[in-house]
Amino acid sequence: MLDIFQEFYPLFLRGLGVTVFVTIISCFSGTILGTFLALGKIYGNKFVSAVVRIFISIIRGTPLLVQLFIIYYGLPAYGIRLTPITAAVISFIINSGAYQAEYLRGSIQSISGSQLKAAQSIGMSKWQGIRYIILPQALRRVIPAWTNEFIYMIKYSSLAYVIGARELMTEGKLIASRNYQFFNVYFIVALIYLVVIILFVYLFNRIEKKVTIP
Repeated sequence: MLDIFQEFYPLFLRGLGVTVFVTIISCFSGTILGTFLALGKIYGNKFVSAVVRIFISIIRGTPLLVQLFIIYYGLPAYGIRLTPITAAVISFIINSGAYQAEYLRGSIQSISGSQLKAAQSIGMSKWQGIRYIILPQALRRVIPAWTNEFIYMIKYSSLAYVIGARELMTEGKLIASRNYQFFNVYFIVALIYLVVIILFVYLFNRIEKKVTIP
């Protein structure tokens, strides 16, 4: 097994680089999208709140793989052609944004509404109170949920192999098709995923402890 890794480690590392890139971009952008969705759902007018609820329900109620196929295979029918990586990133951002919106919504609603009223009583507008008082606390409280979302996204990124994106799973599949040692190759892929996930969990735990509210 070690000899396989030594022989093909450039391909494993290249696939890992793509996996980490897709995960980071998807989660970071999904956080931005999820923040706007959560704010729209909680503080938007009835129309905005209803649209956000429907959007989140659709995304959370359909498989990520189906969403990926719609974007990669469906959009070309309307003249929109995307590379596998681009299609994967867009799909993951939309999916992650919908889930993170719910995480953040719960975090925002866990903060006492009296804090926003207090902010308005000293001259802040509603949105200033949300930006400077509510969101900083909510973003800290949601870190454990973000950690889970990031870990899920690392694993979900393996779905990109079905549209030909050259991430870790795809590289493993290509290597196994060369030497026919499927068990050993996929075992190495699993170990790489495990090590990366352990490292990121450790990193997020350090961040959570550093920014926790006393």
